[in-house]
Amino acid sequence: MALQCGIVGLANSGKTTIFNCLSNTRGETSAYAFSSSKSNVGQIQVPDQRLQELARYQVTQKVIPTTVEIVDIPGLAKGASKGEGVGNRFLADIRNTDALIHVLRCFDDPSLPHMEGSVDPVRDIELVDFELLVKDLELVERKLQKVDKLSRIGEKGAKHGVEVLTIYKEHLEQLKPALTAPVKEEEKEWVRDMQLLSMKPVLYVCNVDEQSASGGNHYVERVRDFLSETDAQLLVIAGALEAEIAELEDSADREAFLEDAGLTEPGVNKLIRSAYDLLNLKTFFTVGPKEIRAWTIKEGMTAPQAAGVIHSDLERGFIRAEVMKYTDFVTLGSEQAVKSAGKFHVEGKNYVVQDGDLLHIRFNV
Repeated sequence: MALQCGIVGLANSGKTTIFNCLSNTRGETSAYAFSSSKSNVGQIQVPDQRLQELARYQVTQKVIPTTVEIVDIPGLAKGASKGEGVGNRFLADIRNTDALIHVLRCFDDPSLPHMEGSVDPVRDIELVDFELLVKDLELVERKLQKVDKLSRIGEKGAKHGVEVLTIYKEHLEQLKPALTAPVKEEEKEWVRDMQLLSMKPVLYVCNVDEQSASGGNHYVERVRDFLSETDAQLLVIAGALEAEIAELEDSADREAFLEDAGLTEPGVNKLIRSAYDLLNLKTFFTVGPKEIRAWTIKEGMTAPQAAGVIHSDLERGFIRAEVMKYTDFVTLGSEQAVKSAGKFHVEGKNYVVQDGDLLHIRFNV
């Protein structure tokens, strides 16, 4: 699945440190704003305990988790929509992502100056949101002018397009994100091609100091209050602590480190799972003696579409899908036991794959 989650935030918020904990690629961290000249792109493995459980009941040569692509966008600045700081080039990088992780600085560090002169995560949210909204408004106004001209010459559907785009324009002018514009699902087609920045779902991450890793701090409470009337999800992560944990190779050392910090698992694991959900993704499994593997699909995909994620030939020649539920397999202990219990299903082309399904695809090409 070629889906991307972008990490955004102001310079010196700690987002590249968090990216390095998540990804197989390492981005350069610096105390200087705008020291990055390009976005960092990496793959993150999605932690899923179900893979280990499946391996208990099926002897296999390897276990392969699913992955999601993540992009670390260099720090934004006030005026980015007008070319300030890293400017428009990186707003374009944000446009190519499917969802955003907004990292907020919620720690004090005199050696790491805040570009706005003080630590204030709520102000930082408003600053970044404003830059995204300004850019979106510019795009919507430009398209509205084009569609209005088509409407004046009688182009079919253009009049309705003007109405929809006007709703978006007025919504953005009120500094509200395009994602919450009061339009019908089918009317969103009028803005789909623009990949509006404020149309993307956002997960907020409060980057705190080590002492605040388990309980948060007053900065986190301010963010929580600010987001209380929205559907936005909020996570608390100590980026510097997570970086230290990521460097430990021994699992016992990691567990001891986590326990000392009052954590049950690395915060980045929660972040990865939340990002996966933010992208509206689900997981199905293939299980066999050569490999047990997790695969990523968008919610609502049918069995042939899921087969195509494995290989295009499987979708093209799809005949049927043999389906077991994860809970049935690990509870009963084997495919034969699942069959004996009457819980083994054969599904056709219209079957919508559910999270945790174990699939075996029958095909012919």
